[in-house]
Amino acid sequence: MFPREYRGVALVVGLFLVVQIGALALVPEFVESGYQAVENPDDPTNSLVYIAAILAMTGLMLAAFRYDFDRAIRLLIVGVSAWLSWYVFSAVVPPVAAAVPAVAVGVALLVHPEWYVIDTAGVLMGAGAAGLFGISFGLLPALLLLSVLAVYDAISVYGTEHMLSLAEGVMDLNIPVVLVIPLSLSYSLLEEADETQTDEEQTDAEREDGDGASSETADATGGAGVNEPTPVDERDAFFIGLGDAVIPTVLVASAATFSPAAALAVPLVGLNLPALFAMVGSLAGLLVLMRWVIAGRPHAGLPLLNGGAIGGYLVGSLVAGVPLLEALGVATLLS
Repeated sequence: MFPREYRGVALVVGLFLVVQIGALALVPEFVESGYQAVENPDDPTNSLVYIAAILAMTGLMLAAFRYDFDRAIRLLIVGVSAWLSWYVFSAVVPPVAAAVPAVAVGVALLVHPEWYVIDTAGVLMGAGAAGLFGISFGLLPALLLLSVLAVYDAISVYGTEHMLSLAEGVMDLNIPVVLVIPLSLSYSLLEEADETQTDEEQTDAEREDGDGASSETADATGGAGVNEPTPVDERDAFFIGLGDAVIPTVLVASAATFSPAAALAVPLVGLNLPALFAMVGSLAGLLVLMRWVIAGRPHAGLPLLNGGAIGGYLVGSLVAGVPLLEALGVATLLS
């Protein structure tokens, strides 16, 4: 029997694969339906607009957590989840019929946000978002997007640490911006949330009584701080940001859409060597990341995941016979 942390890693890899394969399966349908979000997908400024939107959304969420607008953020993310799910379902059923399961996803998140509901919604969101961005970002914009976000993720985790504050804020909302990886079959996210709330209420009551026990209670119930390692046997689940699955998959979908490499004979998905190698590279980065996660410290995921995806994509392009400048998407700019 494998240790439970390795079973957790296997589940993480499985969820990432579902997001990637789902995005690849959606790409042809999205292109045919005209879901491309920009007129010129090769314009590198598309990446800058998206990065600016990420920064603005990050600032908005941090402000919401600070001023107790958590519920508004939760409703917003649930709405986005239902909206992206509609795109996914509309690829296989008529758009009107797709509204039914899409609304069901939103209702399930509001009524019963258990870990499997969150992960299911997260996979739908991830595949839909990666597919939409993949057909809207040409090769150069996609490479720029992954490179800049990898640097930003490293700075926000190891430098300013505001990404850790953001992660702490969203953990209590039970929304699909974080994938929940249980380490046991009996794990319940909702029960854990109830226990945490009870412990916090107990701590607050002790603090109000002024009996001096609050600090001891906080240490016992809260565990290690965000920057201190937590042994894996003291954890019931792994948590990994949905963006860690989506962002590298944008390059996978972009490569499948815009690379001149010959398509591979794979049923149901549009796949070529650059896209395949980008998948392999991102999963290699994921395995390294999960090794760090098992060690118990928070880490920036995108430097490893995006770096692996970019490296794999470039190797796959060269193996497929695509010239480097063309693989980088700058050949037309230099001609």
